[in-house]
Amino acid sequence: MRIDILSLFPGMFNATLGQSIVGRAQADGFLDIKVTDFRHFTTDKHNHVDDAPFGGGAGMLLQAQPIFDAMAAIEAETKDQYPKGRVILLDPAGRRFDQAYARELAQEEHLTFICGHYEGYDERIRTLVTDEASLGDYVLTGGELAAMVMIDATARFVPGVLGNMASPMGDSFSNGLLEYPQYTRPADFRGMKVPEVLTSGNHQKIREWRMRESLRRTLERRPDLLETAPLTPEQRIMLQDLRLEEAGDQ
Repeated sequence: MRIDILSLFPGMFNATLGQSIVGRAQADGFLDIKVTDFRHFTTDKHNHVDDAPFGGGAGMLLQAQPIFDAMAAIEAETKDQYPKGRVILLDPAGRRFDQAYARELAQEEHLTFICGHYEGYDERIRTLVTDEASLGDYVLTGGELAAMVMIDATARFVPGVLGNMASPMGDSFSNGLLEYPQYTRPADFRGMKVPEVLTSGNHQKIREWRMRESLRRTLERRPDLLETAPLTPEQRIMLQDLRLEEAGDQ
């Protein structure tokens, strides 16, 4: 996957995307990430990329010209190897990013993220994009942090990045539920013991325990997820039992 990022602060990405799993994925050729400073495309002699909004108002808006020209340069560079793909504008008013969205983006060969700064964008910039995305109902100082989060979450679904594709499929939210509790050695740590079923070697019992505990954790911490989770008949029976169990404890 090719990932392009348009930002006024390219240095913010080096420490995050150059390390750990995403950094290794780049070194191994599974990801090709390039950050473009769109200030280099301004035609203003003072290198300004923003200006006051027409009609007045607080703050400054990013101008269309530097971003349009930066996008044209990226398209010219990549057109022989990659499709244009999805172009994502980071904006608090955009679609809420979640695990399903990450999985969707991972199907693309090419993603481009436009990171805003200052008060907002010239509205004409939106004609360049296919997606407007947000991490949640709050405002950051710029789109860089949001882009890093989206890239990290999306990269996990790109074949080869994690090595084992079963890993992201078991993550919280991947099946609509929170992930079950997990343990490693020692089996007894300061009197806190690993559930016996996990050391039993009975894979069917382990599968059932994990399913039940995933449902229990979701019911306790994020019951709202159960309204839309695609539960199997087996999971529905377990959930009914858990609810009865919860009602009996009250």
